This record gives sequence, C-alpha cells and structure tokens, in this order.
Amino acid sequence: MTLTNWAGNTTFQAKNVHHPTSLDELQGLVAAAAKVRALGSGHSFNHVADTTGDLVVLDQVPEQVEIDSATATVRVGARMTYAQLAPRLHQAGFALANLASLPHISVGGSVATGTHGSGVARPSLSAAVSGIDLVTADGSLLSLSRGDADFPGAVVSVGALGVVTSLTLDLVPAFELRQYVREGLSQEALTHFDEIMASGYSVSLFTDFRDTRVWLKREEELTTPDWYGTTAATGPRHPLPDMPADTCTPQLGVPGPWYERLPHFRADSPPSGAGDELQSELLVPREHAVKALRELFAIGDRIRPALQISEVRSIAADDLWLSPFHGRDCVGIHFTWVRDVATVMPVLELVEETLAPFEPIPHWGKLFTRWPACPERFRSLVGRLDPTGKFGNEFTGALLAAGT
Repeated sequence: MTLTNWAGNTTFQAKNVHHPTSLDELQGLVAAAAKVRALGSGHSFNHVADTTGDLVVLDQVPEQVEIDSATATVRVGARMTYAQLAPRLHQAGFALANLASLPHISVGGSVATGTHGSGVARPSLSAAVSGIDLVTADGSLLSLSRGDADFPGAVVSVGALGVVTSLTLDLVPAFELRQYVREGLSQEALTHFDEIMASGYSVSLFTDFRDTRVWLKREEELTTPDWYGTTAATGPRHPLPDMPADTCTPQLGVPGPWYERLPHFRADSPPSGAGDELQSELLVPREHAVKALRELFAIGDRIRPALQISEVRSIAADDLWLSPFHGRDCVGIHFTWVRDVATVMPVLELVEETLAPFEPIPHWGKLFTRWPACPERFRSLVGRLDPTGKFGNEFTGALLAAGT
C-alpha cells in the first residue's frame, strides 16, 4: 500500500513501516535501524516526516493518559490526538490552554513542528510541554524536563533528535467559551488590528485578501451590534465561504466546553477540505503584522487564483530554540491553497518574497521554499544526540545547513 501524507502531495519513501506494540520493541527497532523517522497523524505538507529507511507509527502502543491533579499536568502518548485527549481532561476538570484549528492531529507531531492556536496571550501548543521522553539513536530512552539545558531544543525538534514516545503537558482549569462569526471586516479596520486580535480568548481572521470575516472565541457574551464595523453572521459559517458548516464547531454565541469551541472543526467530522488542499504558513513578528497584511492585500489579485482561504492568528512568544515564536510575539498568516502544486508554488514564492522584509519564519509542517537560519545550538544538539544522522532526512539536512 502506498503511504501518503494528509493531502496526498507527499508519498513516503520508507522501505518498511513498523507499528511497535511496546516501548521495548520500539527501542529495538530504533537501535537496529540505519535510518528511521516517526510518523504522527500525517498532517504535514512537506517531507518533514519522510525517510528512505524505516518509518515507525506508534498507533499500536497502549494509550497513555496520566493526569496529575497536584501539579496540573498530564503525561500522554505522543501518537494520541487532541480529539482523544481533550474530553478526558475536561471530565477530570482540566483543559489545555489552547488548541489548533482542528483536533484530529497528534500531540507529538503538533509539538515537534510548532503548531499553534490563536490568542495574543496564548503561546504555541509546544509551549505547554513541561517534559518529553524520546528514544535516541542507540535505542536508549532520554527524558528531559523544563529547566534542563537541552529541553528548549528538544520540544520543537522536527523529529531530528529521536522518536518521541510521551510528553507532559501543562493544564489549566476547565472553562467554557462562546464562538461568534463577524462578517464584513474592512481593510480600514486593520488600524485596530491589535485591539481586534485581543478582543477574545482566541481570535482568527479569515480572508481572501478582499473579503474578511472574524472568528471570535470569548468567555463573555458579545453585546456590541456593530463590532468594529462588522455584522453578526446570521447562521453557522465554514471558514471556506462556499462550504456547508456542518463540520464546524458550534457558533452563534452558544456557550460550550473549551475543546468544542477552540477548534474550528468538530472532532467527529472530517476537517476543512478533508485533504483537498495544500497549506503554507509564515509567522512574522506582531509589530510587522499590519504592514505585512497590507502588502498581501495589495497583491490579492495574484494570490487568489491559488488560494482557498487565508487565516490570520496571533501567537505569544516562547523560549524553544526552533520555534518560529522564539523570543517574539507573532502573527501567523496561513494559506489554504488549492490542491495543485504547479499553480501554488509560483504564488507561494511571490508571497514569500512579499513578506521577506518582515522576518518571516515558516511553520515546519507546511509548504515553503525559503529556509531561515538554523540556530547553532540546535545544530550542536543534533550532532550530540544523533552523530550519524540516523534520524536525518532531506528536510533536516536542508534545515541544519541553513545559515551556514
């Protein structure tokens, strides 16, 4: 059977695909392999998870959810999805501080690539990690915790250090949110960009660089009829204007648990276009956001032939070496493209060129062509933990060479 990623634009080159059923079996596989990578839920759009050697999938390892109420943390298996984890946390009275736009993705893969939600005070999903366990090149188990010297390099690591088996995540008390969709946000309203993005627990703009709508998730009821010159959606909406909203989480201000409001898409339905898409995302410092967006609006006619929709989100800074948010509050400009590489790549290159003055760093799991310089301390960490390049592939080779 041919194994592909979520969108089908990447076919994995692995000679063998393994589904170990225990940690001991995984350690033996890694120790014996010449080349090996781990695959999560496959929601990547490049070759980050690919290998010419052995691919391991941890879907047969027993589930692990260990909630520690005293420390407000949970230890979870890397292959578990947020959709599987979130209801169990809520039942125990806990929550994760943020979630991505779809809950179908694995915890390990999301963390390794710097995946995020939105909210000016909310850092990436990776920033919730306080402990990480991974099988290293010789098959031994390495455990790192927040405060250890190598920990900031091991969380967002794009699989270059080993096979992550479990992670410990920070928790907060369970909470409820309301979700509103506001339509008709004008370009002129971008002068209030900071206030708009700070007006909810989580805020997203969806735009085709002509028409813009706002997904506003907040604890309080919204009572302003003409909020920033917009009008309230008269019914549920999908981020793609022509798509039915039956796969989306409840809107119209109806309160509900955090894990049924923070994602845009329901856990029991196929998300977004169900793979009929390509994706890119570029993260720019928040202080550049308005100028960057105005530049994109100015070339909107050239972007739209390849674009389904763009989402704009806000992410707080973290201290993880390879994170796009390392030491900088950011705005993520996400592009859901049509599923046509030949159409998309020239437009992507145009977008990258347009955003180049604004210090963009790509989301590691999406399509991009310009590599930012790799932090030297991450390059050194890879050299220490994987001196023979067992976990290396085309993607990590390009990453580690960037900026040298």
